Amino acid sequence: MAEKLMKFSEAVKRFDPVIGLETHVELCTNTKLFCPAHIEFGGEPNTQLTPVSLGLPGSLPVINETAVDFAIKLGLALHCEIAEWSQFARKNYFYPDMPRDYQISQYDKPTNGNGYLDVELDDGSIFRVPIERAHIEDDAGKNTHVGGADGRIEGADHSLVDYNRAGVPLIEIVTKPIEGAGERAAEIAGAYMRTLRDIVRALGISHARMEQGNMRADVNVSLRNKPTDPLGTRSETKNVNSFRGIEKTIVYEIRRQAALLSDGGEVLQETRHWDEASQTTAGGRLKTDADDYRYFPDPDLVMLHITKEHIERIAKDMPEMPRERRNRLQGEWKFSDLEMRDVINADALDLIEDTVKAGATASGAKKWWLGELSREANAKGVSLEELPITPADVAEVEKLIASGKLNDKLAKKTVSGVLAGEGTPDEVVKKHGYEVVQDTGALEAAVDKALADNPDIVEKLKSGNMKPMGAIIGAVMRATKGQADAKAVSGLVMKKLH
Repeated sequence: MAEKLMKFSEAVKRFDPVIGLETHVELCTNTKLFCPAHIEFGGEPNTQLTPVSLGLPGSLPVINETAVDFAIKLGLALHCEIAEWSQFARKNYFYPDMPRDYQISQYDKPTNGNGYLDVELDDGSIFRVPIERAHIEDDAGKNTHVGGADGRIEGADHSLVDYNRAGVPLIEIVTKPIEGAGERAAEIAGAYMRTLRDIVRALGISHARMEQGNMRADVNVSLRNKPTDPLGTRSETKNVNSFRGIEKTIVYEIRRQAALLSDGGEVLQETRHWDEASQTTAGGRLKTDADDYRYFPDPDLVMLHITKEHIERIAKDMPEMPRERRNRLQGEWKFSDLEMRDVINADALDLIEDTVKAGATASGAKKWWLGELSREANAKGVSLEELPITPADVAEVEKLIASGKLNDKLAKKTVSGVLAGEGTPDEVVKKHGYEVVQDTGALEAAVDKALADNPDIVEKLKSGNMKPMGAIIGAVMRATKGQADAKAVSGLVMKKLH
């Protein structure tokens, strides 16, 4: 049965929403957090294993130093206090994808704590998101439910477990309650997640591909009558792995909880799940508190000691952060604030930068990624970077246009060929003979015929009325199957008329 919802605008007038995000970032180390098992996305199930990642008796964990350094980098980027001494704990719960029956995480002594992240909203304003902690832990395996709809457990005949992901290093970034967001709660959450994604990519510590599970978030939402009241009971929507999903989860939960509270109901402290198909959340299990996990220090791991000198060495090698990079690129590309915001909103900054590095102009790269390719991605329901075309391909198309070998129409056909898997732009051009007509005799003959067939237009052009020039160019284009250069045609017409 569909749950009752209140209009969002009414909900945020009547209640004060408070949100929180627990973001799991999978680190791109070569091996797992506590053992030398190799990590590879999409590998054959249950092939990336050691006795440690299977939790076999007698196996002992050894910390991955690179993962610790990655955590320090992220702590610096999030303005955290980095603890000199931190500790791993056992978080006990019994799931089939957790072979040890406990997760190795950090509890009361995390590596990073008490930080913040400033995020830029669509109108250019800055909102500061407080960070509670950014701790290190290992991931669970993955359950695949067979026989149900869309791989969900409901209606499944059986489940398969792949332990390849078990033991993969994670950093979990936990915000403090985000207060004062009001009607912009979803926008703030989306901006925070995108900023966080950009940071971990810039640091080189994660691929942060949400569709591959490299980055996912648990979304907490609660409502209270007014900002001075205690925090309300929260719901926690688990493992949301898209920016839009996170934003829509927050809007839905605000509407659902507002309707429930207005009718005198009670919000349950529970886990929920976002259903992309129905655009709703569904109840899971009652949410347990930290005590229920029976945390205690892992006796197989000594405390982690991070010296100030080590932190300083890492700090010296920190790369340019995303906001500074955006400002620099905006200046280099001479984009307006609105143009740069369009680039950011389209998630095209990296693609445009790589296209420019491959030899295209910034304006040309933006035209393709925010125009033709953006429409293609939207039509297919994929991200720009998932399209089967590379920045180098786009730069090659731009070079072919600049050299006069392609016009805009032929360039679009060439890009369509690349997207269809026909090869590189150069290969597509050769395969279909897309090059602009270089034979001046053939072009001149087509112009002569167009002028002869349209004497009325010729008279208008001779009198200085240039509006009908498009008709002549169109006739020549049809005669040359779209392979004439419009500027060359226009110049030839004017030469013949004068």
